[in-house]
Formats: sequence, C-alpha cells, structure tokens
Amino acid sequence: MDTKIGSVDSYSPSNNNLCSPANTNTATHFLPPSTLAAPVATLGSHLARRLVQLGINDVFSVPGDFNLTLLDQLIAEPGLNLIGCCNELNAGYAADGYARSRGVGACVVTFTVGGLSVLNAVAGAYSENLPVICIVGGPNSNDHGTNRVLHHTVGLPDFSQELRCFQTATCYQAVVNNMDDAHEEIDRAISTALKESKPVYISIACNLSAIPHPTFSRVPVPFSRTTRLSNKLCLEAAVEAAAEFLNKAVKPVMVGGPNLRVAKASGAFVELADASGYPLAVMPSGKGLVPEHHPHFIGTYWGAISTAFCSEIVESADAYLFAGPIFNDYSSVGYSLLLKKEKAIIVQPDRVVIGNGPAFGCVLMKDFLHALAEKIKKNSTAHENYRRIFVPEGKPLKCVPKEPLRVNVLFQHVQNMLSGETAVIAETGDSWFNCQKLKLPKGCGYEFQMQYGSIGWSVGATLGYAQAVPEKRVLAFIGDGSFQVTVQDISTMLRCGQKTIIFLINNGGYTIEVEIHDGPYNVIKNWNYTALVDAIHNGEGNCWTTKVFCEEELLNAIQTATGPKKDSLCFIEVIVHKHDTSKELLEWGSRVSAANGRPPNPQ
Repeated sequence: MDTKIGSVDSYSPSNNNLCSPANTNTATHFLPPSTLAAPVATLGSHLARRLVQLGINDVFSVPGDFNLTLLDQLIAEPGLNLIGCCNELNAGYAADGYARSRGVGACVVTFTVGGLSVLNAVAGAYSENLPVICIVGGPNSNDHGTNRVLHHTVGLPDFSQELRCFQTATCYQAVVNNMDDAHEEIDRAISTALKESKPVYISIACNLSAIPHPTFSRVPVPFSRTTRLSNKLCLEAAVEAAAEFLNKAVKPVMVGGPNLRVAKASGAFVELADASGYPLAVMPSGKGLVPEHHPHFIGTYWGAISTAFCSEIVESADAYLFAGPIFNDYSSVGYSLLLKKEKAIIVQPDRVVIGNGPAFGCVLMKDFLHALAEKIKKNSTAHENYRRIFVPEGKPLKCVPKEPLRVNVLFQHVQNMLSGETAVIAETGDSWFNCQKLKLPKGCGYEFQMQYGSIGWSVGATLGYAQAVPEKRVLAFIGDGSFQVTVQDISTMLRCGQKTIIFLINNGGYTIEVEIHDGPYNVIKNWNYTALVDAIHNGEGNCWTTKVFCEEELLNAIQTATGPKKDSLCFIEVIVHKHDTSKELLEWGSRVSAANGRPPNPQ
C-alpha cells in the first residue's frame, strides 16, 4: 500500500528571496509540488521540487564555492525560500527546529568545511529522531579518483573523510557523482529519511546541479513511500497479553515518552487514556506530545524531580504503560527511577515488551494503542488516588518593590503569556527545569533537545521553528552561556521578519554545569547582550530590546512585547543572581554528578 506525499494538483508558489518574511503557507505536512516545470529540468531543479513535495518551503544554507550552482537551482524553484544563515551549525539547528514542526527539514552547505561544521547539529537531529536532509555541494565529478588534492579538505587526495563522518550520524548517505543514478539516489535518500525518521546526507558534485537529464525531463511523479504495517498476528497477541496484564492491575498508569513523535502515536495514546481512565503523565523529553489540558493529566514523571504528586502515583502503581520512552542518565535522574521492570509495559515505535517478557516485534505503536483501547477495562483508581493527595501548587514569595528579580517570579509571569498561539523553546540548562513546570494550554507548542543536549541549539532551532509556523509566536528561553555559542543568527531572524520573544537569562555562567561539578571554567565573560542584539539589528528589520532587573520592569517588558511590539522580534535580557536556580536542578545535578562520579568496577 502506497501513501502519496504531495500531489500534482493545486500549488501556490511562495517568495523565493534569499530570506523572505515567514512563509504563511502552512498547510498540512507534505505540501503539493510545483506544476511548473523549470524551462530545463536539471538535477538541482528536481531536488528542489522534491523538497517542496515534502512540505519544505524553507531551506537553511551557507554558501560555499562547491554549492553555489546548486543554490542557483534551489532559488529558481518558486516554492522554496533559501534562507542564508550565519554559520553551518545554526543552519543545521534551524533545519532541526523546522523538522519539529513540519515533519522534515533541510539544510545546504559546502564540502567538508561546511559539512563538518553542520555535523554536530545533524547528530542532534539523529538523537531526536528528526528527518533532516543535509545536502552538501561536493567536488567536481572529474576529480574523484584522480589523486588530486583539493581545497576544503584535510590535504589528502581521498575525498571520503566527510562521508565517513556522516555515516554514524545519518541513516543513509548518497554521493551523486553521475547523472544516470542521481534521480534514484536522491529519492532513495529522501524516502529513507522519512521511513526511519532520521537525517540523511546527500552530496552532489558541483558540476552536475545545472545539467539536464532525461530522468528529470518532466515534473516528477508525486513522491511515494510504502506504508509500514503491523504484523496482524503479532499485533493481536500483543494486545491480548497487554490487556490481560493491565486489566488485572489495581491502579495502573500511563506515561508518554519522546518516541510518541516518531511513531505519530500521540492521538492513539490519548485515545487509550480516554478509554482506560488511567492517569497519564509525560516523561520530560515527551513534554508537548501529550495534551496537558486532558482531565487525567498529572504532570511530568521525572523521578525525584517530577511534578508534585506525579512520581508518587507512577512509582506506587502496580502496572505502568510507557509509550515511547527513552531511559538515559538525564531522564532517569542519574539512574534513580523507582520502577520495576516486571510491572512495566514498554511500547516502542515497532515493538512491545510486557514485564520481563514476552516481547512482540513488528507491532506499530499507533496500531497497538488503538487496538488496546478497545480491549481495556476502565479503571480510574490511580487517578482517584491522585485527586485525594493532590494539593495545588503555591506561588512564589511576593516581591517587594524593586527587589532583584527571581527566576520563579519570571516563570510565574511567563505562564500567563502562553496560549494556543504560542510555542516554547527551552535551551539546555536551568530553562529545561523551569519550562518543564509550565502548564501548556491546548495548541501550545513545546520543544527542547534533551537526548543530545547541545548548548546553543535553541537559537538556530528557534529560527527554524518560527519559520515553519509563522502563525505562532515563539517564546525562547536561553541562558547566557548557551547564547554566546550561536548568537549570530539573531541576524537571520531579523532578515526573515520573525516576531519571536527571546528571554536571555543572564546569571553569569553555565549554571547547569555548576550544579553537576563546579569550577572556574563555569564562569563566563559577561556581555552587554541587549547592546549586542541592537548592533546586530543595526536599524534593519523590526527589533526591540530591553534589560530587566526587577518584577516591575519585567511586567512592563512583557506588556510592551505583547502589545506595541507584538510584530517585532523582542529581546528581553533578564538579570538574575548566579545562584538563583530551580530546586529541580539542584536535586538533578547532585544525582547526575553521583552517576558521573561512580568509581570503576573492580577488575
């Protein structure tokens, strides 16, 4: 059974400037392709139309001599905006952020110097199961195998260093050095990215992009890929075993994890919650994938730093269903979760494990959860227990006039900014823990990079995410240390006319590292961040900056950013004490430190 991605019917071209204001064509993922064939169909134009078919209207790039002709071809496609970024790392992060909203993203860089720069971002996308198409302009096809030494290499006649690096961070690598198999290689790479929900690498020789070929002579057939199906017998057996396991439990619970995204199973997860009456929680890296307005939602399960009363309900349950979990040292708070394998049903995108066994392969999560909802008996015991012990959260201590601003006061007011027309992006650091406590209203987006945890990710990701969903206003929370890594692409946000609100939390260092293991290396040089952003603005585009020291100034800043400056990029530098951290970070840091500091096992 084939599912078509896109159609040759109906197409609305968008601006193809190097960077245009955020595209307002936000139809569902996998938008239709152009019906307008280029005057001469070339390899580059074929690739461009394929990207449009996938729903990609914006490609993030950094020009280099090996990709310039390819960039010409991409610009010529009416459905694509080519967005020039300040560096390859941010271009990759932007493609990551774009993929989180649109389902797939793309970036274009040059050979080796660009490829190795973007590799860190691609590795992050791999860890988060995001299909990012990384396109590299490669050497002239005539130079391969000639024993020549080229620029942008490490000085050896072997051009495969970049390819070998990408082999561990992508699920498919296509090196296009001749026209005869270019069509097949490009399509195979794209289909593999979608099938595996992982990044792919496509290298295109610099002299081939503008060359026509018979395989590109017509508008390409709508892109298709085979739909994955569950094994019917395995699915039935898994559902029967799981239903028996859960129906005999007294107080079962459900917990959603980050792999709900790759399995596209959030809807099926909620369907099971409705049918079962179980309380539902979310792992920290799954926040945003489960609706927090659901009547049985009990918060984030994160071991010792869970939402109040959530861990007590989850860990005291006699059965728990985890849908798409990733248990690493961070999500398990230094391997300290009080869970028992024999009580757990672990549902991964294509596999189900019940207790200590049995395990069922070839079972898709969405199919399993949907079928289980029809077999499960309603049991609201655990949720009733939660309601008995629940006590509403308190509020931060009231600030006296002009008192230095506290982080918990900041996020108290941020909570009031959230709606279905906003999205939250949290940088690695204390923003993880503070943003985790925000209650997301229906439709509010939420993204952070927990598995890879690359500081600076949020600047590029905010650029990409905001470009993908211009109807939402993105609220980005970034620490000063992370911001220093990737600040340059504030420039690109301004060029694209984005209206993000950036909260720069200035506490003078790498606070998350301080709580794991302190040292002088965690103190950074303080910058005048508002002046820096003003300098980047340089009078071009809409930008407003301010610096706040107390609650009164914060409230004025929020009022301005959401009122008179609602159509501008707003940068709010929040000055807080260097030791002002969430209690969750204090607990998490000590436990992760203990896990990192375990002595070697006896030999």
